[in-house]
Amino acid sequence: MVTALVRPMPALDAGPARLDANRFSAANRRRLSGPALRTFTAIADLWRLDEGERLLVLGLPSRSTYYGWLKAAREHQDVTLGVDVLTRISAVLGIHQALGVLHADEQDGIAWLRRPHQAPLFGGQPPLALVTGGTQDGLMAVRRFLDAARGGLFLAPNAVDRDAQAATDADIVLA
Repeated sequence: MVTALVRPMPALDAGPARLDANRFSAANRRRLSGPALRTFTAIADLWRLDEGERLLVLGLPSRSTYYGWLKAAREHQDVTLGVDVLTRISAVLGIHQALGVLHADEQDGIAWLRRPHQAPLFGGQPPLALVTGGTQDGLMAVRRFLDAARGGLFLAPNAVDRDAQAATDADIVLA
């Protein structure tokens, strides 16, 4: 008689877990808001964004609200930004980080933001036009584009790519 060994099936994952609602609590947003604003301001200065562009990136708060946030953040006082504003700042941080990974020189990354781009997403406009377009969608689209480039999806070759030598069988070492 032949006996088959039956292994128990591993439990199937029920799908992605729901986000913990505490992530969006006022206390957590207050903890993140000051550092987020200070970092956003540093990046906006580096990218040479004017006041209008900064307001658009943040979702168009009133000038008085924006300057109230900045004053509180600079003086390390409590400030609590909304989820939308924190999400927008997070997108800016992600864009800035991706530019740092993709470009050896910080100024090259800023130039990429300001130069017209032929990818269908940009339609010949500079990526900064989407970033400062006033929509969270524009910010996230640029961030996803750069994250995809970081992950190896196609991006036009640069000088490093043109000078790279193809690997040969002799280059492969098995240990």
